Amino acid sequence: MKDPFSVSETEHPPREQTRMIHPHEGGGQQARTAAPVLQRGTTVLLPACGAFAGPGPTYGRGGLATQTALRAALCDLEAGEGCVLYPSGLAALSGAILALCRAGDEIVMCDTIYAPTRRFVESGLSAYGVSLKLFDPASSPEEIAAGFSERTRLLVMESPGSLTLDMLDVPQLAALARARGVLSLVDNTFAAGVLFKPLEHGVDVSVQALTKYVCGHSDVFMGAAVARGEAAAMLRRSARDVGWTVSSDDAYLALRGLKTLHTRLARHGASALEVARWLADQPRVAEVLCPALPGARGHALFARDYAGTNGLVTVVLDGPMAATSAFLDSLALFGLGFSWGGFESLAIPCNDQLAQRQTGARWPQPVIRLHVGLEATADLIAELDQALARFEAACAASDTHTTPARARVAR
Repeated sequence: MKDPFSVSETEHPPREQTRMIHPHEGGGQQARTAAPVLQRGTTVLLPACGAFAGPGPTYGRGGLATQTALRAALCDLEAGEGCVLYPSGLAALSGAILALCRAGDEIVMCDTIYAPTRRFVESGLSAYGVSLKLFDPASSPEEIAAGFSERTRLLVMESPGSLTLDMLDVPQLAALARARGVLSLVDNTFAAGVLFKPLEHGVDVSVQALTKYVCGHSDVFMGAAVARGEAAAMLRRSARDVGWTVSSDDAYLALRGLKTLHTRLARHGASALEVARWLADQPRVAEVLCPALPGARGHALFARDYAGTNGLVTVVLDGPMAATSAFLDSLALFGLGFSWGGFESLAIPCNDQLAQRQTGARWPQPVIRLHVGLEATADLIAELDQALARFEAACAASDTHTTPARARVAR
């Protein structure tokens, strides 16, 4: 690129106002730092007319050095060939589904999917003639594949499933889908690209909400879809056509989060298992939904496919729904709030969301999802102990309480 200040002795030197708009570049090679490069910009200044056609970056929306570094790191993490960044996890799921489907297609989706994903297909894509078929995660892979039709274009999975952490045999389902010419997509947010590698198990597209563990500090919204081959090309084309983009500053924070991801995830998982084992022994706990826990539902599949667990544990309390608030309102270290994957512990009631499911179990008792954060585990257990005591007192005061049959989980 021409230097605007390279002038001959006969030319008028640029005035101060112009020099402030076109400053001289600092000379020399950039210093190498441990932190990633943060490059901001919308307009890309090209070296010559021929560069308008690429192949390099021609506009900031396509991503600069920071976004490029993040995409490369996520491809490395998830064994992919192409990665598209989106401004949230839900945007990544909806964007990837948009990229893979056409008008008139059918999507087959697990009923335990993240609820906003299902809402997008039901309310957003139905207007374009895309239909949705839900399946019970308790069904066998063969039963699920038998439900495919000639219109089935995409199989959408989440394993462990949202809220109740139901397990799917993802490798077998992906193989059955591929044999029938059906694309497969998995929401891999639980594994954060570390604990499970969908693309290595035959899945076409792995999506995760980077908002959760990758960014890790509850201050960034972002999502990513990683794929190989033609699926990766479809993602890139759709992102270009729709205009998906993320800021350089947010991409920088995601890159920073990746540097401590494995360390944080291991701590979350170890603490969650300790909490799950303690909860399984409590008299007011009917069931602990944690597939990493021996004896829990889906443990065999989890032990086969997953390298470890994260901080999520769901607990079914032995008592009436009316006592739910007594448990939750007594929490202080566990904040009451949606999302998970940050440093902090969180808790949410699940029954209202579970009531929207069309298949599977119904829960007459309180179902609480916990995210076990990076606080001292002993402090978290002490808080849960007092919360269960408050729950016990509320149960005793309730005239509607009848003790349900217990479904205990082995330690």
